[in-house]
Amino acid sequence: MHRITGKAGGDSLIEMSPTDSFSDDMNGYDQRASSRTGSQGPSVIDKQQQSKDSVFFRDGVRRIDFVLSYVDDKDDERKQEKRRVYESNLVKVGLELETEDKSESEDGKTYFVKIHASWEVLATYANVLKIKVPFKVADTQDNSREIPMNWLSTPFRLPKDIMHPEPDYFTAPFNKEKSDFFLIEDKDTFFPPSTRNRIVYYILSRCSYIREECGDADKKGIKRLLNNGTYTSAFPLHDSRYWTKSKDANCESERYTLYKHWARFLCFFKEQPLDLVRKYYGEKIGIYFAWLGFYTEMLLFAAVVGTLCFIYGFLTYDNNEWSKEICSEQIGGNIVMCPLCDKKCGFWKLNTTCNSSWQSHLFDNVATVFFAIFMGIWVTLFLEFWKRRQARLEYEWDLFDFEEEQQQLQLRPEYETKCNDRKLNPITKEPEWVLDRTVTDIAGKLCLCWVTVMFWISLIIACIIGVIAYRLAVYAAFASIMKDSPTNKLEVVGPYITPQLATSVTASCINFVIIMILNLMYEKVAIWITDMEIPKTHVEYENKLTVKMFLFQFVNYYSSCFYVAFFKGKFVGYPGDYAYMFGKWSKLRNEECDPGGCLIELTTQLVIVMTGKQVWGNIQEALLPWLMNWWGSRKARKHPESLYSRWEQDHDLQGFGQLGLFDEYLEMVIQFGFITLFVASFPLAPLLALINNVIEVRVDAWKLTTQFRRPVAAKAHSIGAWQEILNGIAVFSVVTNAFIVAFTSDMIPRLVYMYAYQPDGEMNMKGYINNSLSVFNISAIPPENSPENGENPSWFNDSITTCRYRDYRYPPGHEKQYSHTMQFWHILAAKLAFIIIMEHVVFMVKYFVAWLIPDVPADVRARIKRERYLVQKNLHDYEVEKLKIQLSQQGNHECAAGSLRVDSLSALRSQSMRFDSSVSSDHNLTCEVATFV
Repeated sequence: MHRITGKAGGDSLIEMSPTDSFSDDMNGYDQRASSRTGSQGPSVIDKQQQSKDSVFFRDGVRRIDFVLSYVDDKDDERKQEKRRVYESNLVKVGLELETEDKSESEDGKTYFVKIHASWEVLATYANVLKIKVPFKVADTQDNSREIPMNWLSTPFRLPKDIMHPEPDYFTAPFNKEKSDFFLIEDKDTFFPPSTRNRIVYYILSRCSYIREECGDADKKGIKRLLNNGTYTSAFPLHDSRYWTKSKDANCESERYTLYKHWARFLCFFKEQPLDLVRKYYGEKIGIYFAWLGFYTEMLLFAAVVGTLCFIYGFLTYDNNEWSKEICSEQIGGNIVMCPLCDKKCGFWKLNTTCNSSWQSHLFDNVATVFFAIFMGIWVTLFLEFWKRRQARLEYEWDLFDFEEEQQQLQLRPEYETKCNDRKLNPITKEPEWVLDRTVTDIAGKLCLCWVTVMFWISLIIACIIGVIAYRLAVYAAFASIMKDSPTNKLEVVGPYITPQLATSVTASCINFVIIMILNLMYEKVAIWITDMEIPKTHVEYENKLTVKMFLFQFVNYYSSCFYVAFFKGKFVGYPGDYAYMFGKWSKLRNEECDPGGCLIELTTQLVIVMTGKQVWGNIQEALLPWLMNWWGSRKARKHPESLYSRWEQDHDLQGFGQLGLFDEYLEMVIQFGFITLFVASFPLAPLLALINNVIEVRVDAWKLTTQFRRPVAAKAHSIGAWQEILNGIAVFSVVTNAFIVAFTSDMIPRLVYMYAYQPDGEMNMKGYINNSLSVFNISAIPPENSPENGENPSWFNDSITTCRYRDYRYPPGHEKQYSHTMQFWHILAAKLAFIIIMEHVVFMVKYFVAWLIPDVPADVRARIKRERYLVQKNLHDYEVEKLKIQLSQQGNHECAAGSLRVDSLSALRSQSMRFDSSVSSDHNLTCEVATFV
């Protein structure tokens, strides 16, 4: 065998000689041959006789590991030539092909190329990719103690054969030359289908589709052939229909098992069969569902505490003294408030905000501070316990030393084709092909990328400014329309509709629509920028794309919430000297918070955007693929079942794509931001997230099992760059919640009033509303700020000479009139002190908890060391046995045997010395393993 289709020293494919694989009859890419040798072997099975769920060639022996499809365009000779060369090169590297003619397809125009990888091909590339396979049944016992009252969890458990479809093994990287070292009972089933399709896809993505004499190294890979329309699809097969088991006894029907025990919504209370998910779909998808399930479990604790905090606000409803004062006819009914906008807004009485004040108390109470601190600690516990869960999965799924493999062995074909220089690898001391980038080229691409990023971020900010301008302009219209309270005629909801609420709800809905529209463009822009950077590995590519997409989405989703939380009502000015968004010429006066505070508006914004995104996301994820599949398979449903083969059924499904999990992670991380960054304003956010995630797990499982083609299996030892993003959100959330409690809620002003400014010296809130409102002479209001004729309510008359506004300023006639009082500065100092104290307390607890909880459980660490020890020991014993066999086979030649004994004994001693030194070099390893065993 020799390497083809690649540069020397790089990731290249290996051409199989006839002796390396089966006979030419099996390996020819003229797919009419289907027997093993000559005329002997299994006979060809007619399509109508073959089971519709068969995943084998017509001979019923060779398994279909991958399928390519294309529509033959007789007028396009270039595509035909590419297919001929590409399939010929696939045969050269050992793959076996069988083509289904278009006359046998359900649409009468699609060809299907079925691909099978023989044992030699699988063994060769398993060796190249260092795929781990079992060599010994695990002898470590599960030391987990019996959980008290374990019977309570029985309704949530799945059968053991579903949860653990395979026994536990010790594994080692496959070595083709030492294949008898591994537990190979049947070569046809030794590599599971997920590993087989991963190996085949590795070959497909690196095989050239032009002749060698053309010398264009860039022309290779199935991805390019799909992009230019040479092939219409490339996918591995599902092993059965999802709603029933396969009639073929050789098919595992794992898809049916997953649907029955995992993908149905009625299983929402059951645990997930993660080992089966990993076996069928690969580690990358298994890690995602493990993380999503763990995140959902941890949300249960946050949801319970958040619900208790909400119940506390509801139970203390009647103890809300400041709301009683606002609603009172003697207090709130006699306080005349200054207009909230120019010209179109009239004077109004404080008691018109009675309902919003009561609503605000549900979320703005003492429990809010407790919940904000609790969530700061909860997010740390979630991330730390996930690290432990991830470490256990890394061991159980043979991923604990996967990082180096990922970097070295899974180079992107797009990177390989651009390599044009060789450098010495400082680790292996071997030359390797690298990408030669000039300083000018790098600078140019970086400038272009960042200009593009800044353009899109500017577009997002412009949209948000537009929404803010809408709020400012429309509030005046709502205030003018509702001045006589026409909504009070509406039953139930009428009294609760105010200009503030109407403006906030409509602006939030418009903002949500803008977010959804911009989302359609973000992914394409982020992918384009990342492609320009030409990342080296798949992990590097996904990490770069993740950071860019999250940056876009962070600004897109959270900017409106940041505006309401930290800017609205903070830079208003006072009557006679109001602040304007774009200057006085714009006539867009900055928004004010009502006397109940801005927290209820932040809650409204959060509920609409967060809930709307989750509902729309689930509808889009479930309904859109189903409708597309229903429409795409409308013709096939008219044909007999016997003619609708497994590859045709899967062809009519939606393609999952290499970045199929990207949107799923992004959706959950955005949700994670909502329930952590702004949770102080809405304690019920974790409960809504929990309900959504219970549905999300089953929706994702359902669409993956029933609506999508089987994804190509891929390895991943963690959730990648999302882990660092979650850590960043966790730290930032402590700051945002501290600022929300301090500056958005009225918690600190109330406490300052109660402890320092209560006139009677009592520990209550009587008189707080009057204390928190400043006085202004109506006669001093400039004409451009005064209400127009007819805008003031009927009760307003000339006898009213002053109005009130929300601030702490000296009254008219004072030597410091309209400047801030000392109480304002006391409150500001208390807010800053609260922020510093809360941040330091939460950060200290966070880092202490993170230090206290080890990332890797002790038993997992010991098992990893024991497995490494056993790999060394068993390999040593294996080499010794091979030497003994060689000695016994040469026993008839005395001289040669004598010489061989000397050489062999020397080699044996060398092996023993290496084994002894490898074990003795780590005394802790031996001690820990002995203790564990």
